[in-house]
Amino acid sequence: MTTDTDLIRPGAAIELLGSGATWSEGPLWIPDERVVRWSDIPGNRILRWHASTGSVEVHRDEVEFTNGRALDRDGSVVQCSHGRRRLEREAPDGTVTEIVARWGEHRLNSPNDVAVAPDGSYWFTDPDYGIVQPHEGHPGVREYGDCRVFRWSAQDGLTAVIDDIDRPNGIAFSPDGRTVYVTDTAAGLGDGPGHWIRAYDVDGARASGGRHFASIEVGLPDGIAVDVEGRVWSSAGDGVHVFDREGTELLFIAVPEVVANLCFGGDDGTDLFIAATSSLYRIRTSTRAA
Repeated sequence: MTTDTDLIRPGAAIELLGSGATWSEGPLWIPDERVVRWSDIPGNRILRWHASTGSVEVHRDEVEFTNGRALDRDGSVVQCSHGRRRLEREAPDGTVTEIVARWGEHRLNSPNDVAVAPDGSYWFTDPDYGIVQPHEGHPGVREYGDCRVFRWSAQDGLTAVIDDIDRPNGIAFSPDGRTVYVTDTAAGLGDGPGHWIRAYDVDGARASGGRHFASIEVGLPDGIAVDVEGRVWSSAGDGVHVFDREGTELLFIAVPEVVANLCFGGDDGTDLFIAATSSLYRIRTSTRAA
């Protein structure tokens, strides 16, 4: 680990919390349960790590290849389903219901990651990984012919907000909600040059002014998280890279496996949980989520 900042607590090191997954994704801290819930996508199951006991167990299996998730204001979990090609909700009682699966007459591709905007709407990425990679979903076609970022609200329904990214993947908002960051991972399957994070200005239900924010040179920037100071924490092939608001790298944390996604959590919100290939890791930081 190399750093010239005080973002990591003194003496903190990477801790292995659990292993045994095929490809770990979509970590989410759920404070009411004091657990991290995350996906083993090819394993078609959701796992959870308990802060109280340190144990790992299967939360659900045969889950239709769920991926990224976010905690809604009512305590439910909004999650992306590759297999069902939809955005869905798991209520605290375990009931799973559809939020949206179609844009007009067309099915979505395979929603990948989701973030809740300050106005309560859901912004999610819709690449095609679940329909072009059989181990992450079911074979299919892009029915609307593209990969986009969508916004959904009960009032406005589903609208496309970003259409200039080849394969949009991770998504997160700045602390004030006026910027949304989206990763482009097109280089992973050779369908474009994208191995970077883009930033967009947010004005209510619209995104504009798309621009390059930062590149990841080892592997890809899959999932991202933003802290209270607006720093962007990005996954990569070699670990976690942290950028300031201007896109200057501040910190690199080496991780033993390829990192897919990450989130802040823990009882005081300062633990960084890292979903990396077969495992879930943690490192103690001095910041917390936006």
